[in-house]
Amino acid sequence: MHSFNRRDVLRLAAAGAAATSPLLHAQPSWPAKPVNMVVPFAAGGGTDAFGRPLSAQFAKLTGKNLVIENRGGAGGTVGASLAAKAAPDGYTLFMGAVHHTIAPSMYPRLDYDLEKDFIPLVLAASVPQILVVNPKNLPVNDFKAFLELMKKSPGRYNYGSAGAGTSHHLAGELFKQQTKTFITHIPYTGAGPALRDLVGGQVDMMFDGLGSSAAHIKGGRIKGLMVSGAKRNAAFPDIPCAAEVGLPDYTVTTWYGLWAPKGTPADAQARIVEEMRKAISSDELK
Repeated sequence: MHSFNRRDVLRLAAAGAAATSPLLHAQPSWPAKPVNMVVPFAAGGGTDAFGRPLSAQFAKLTGKNLVIENRGGAGGTVGASLAAKAAPDGYTLFMGAVHHTIAPSMYPRLDYDLEKDFIPLVLAASVPQILVVNPKNLPVNDFKAFLELMKKSPGRYNYGSAGAGTSHHLAGELFKQQTKTFITHIPYTGAGPALRDLVGGQVDMMFDGLGSSAAHIKGGRIKGLMVSGAKRNAAFPDIPCAAEVGLPDYTVTTWYGLWAPKGTPADAQARIVEEMRKAISSDELK
């Protein structure tokens, strides 16, 4: 099966927008009623953290609600399956993520095909992954001390993820591979429940999207030790990047995109793209 990655999303979404651009104003009545957006993870994770302000901005722009339906489970595939079977009338959207391009490799018997059953519309956001720890469970001051502790105590500590096959899970396994450490994986139905348990001390650490962890880092409830990639993040300039701590090849990014069920009318697609681009580019979501 073809690997459906971020570049494909950008290419196909651009092609779809170009193909439908003459129809941008053909159906000014859309949306005539609330729009349902399936978020395939439990509340509180990255998709949810981005989806809720997007929903508020959409309502502000169109006068219609964007109703979020959280359907977590099986690394986001339960919600994807639900969205794939929805009526293609322009009133059901799917907030997918990088996890869904990975899913076919992890779950070979999916009852949907991301390429055949969905139309990619908008790349909504892209955020780096960050290693965050519970400071009570892991009272370390920096990444060096953390790594020394992991090497000294293989199997003693654990990390939570949004589920098997998600970017959180693969970020954790890539980290273990590159650092030659052993940390136990605990999968959840979404990043939200995993993050809540991290804050509560039920799990020790997490490789999370920066957006959903930010408030907890600022509040001191969890501690950020490393941002993936080759440079620091402007929002947290004191947290070193992976390249600085000796992991130059550790680059893990989580992106979120909007899809519609295959068969969604071209004019509805164009209106969705138009309104979503306005919402995403607003000051509230930057």
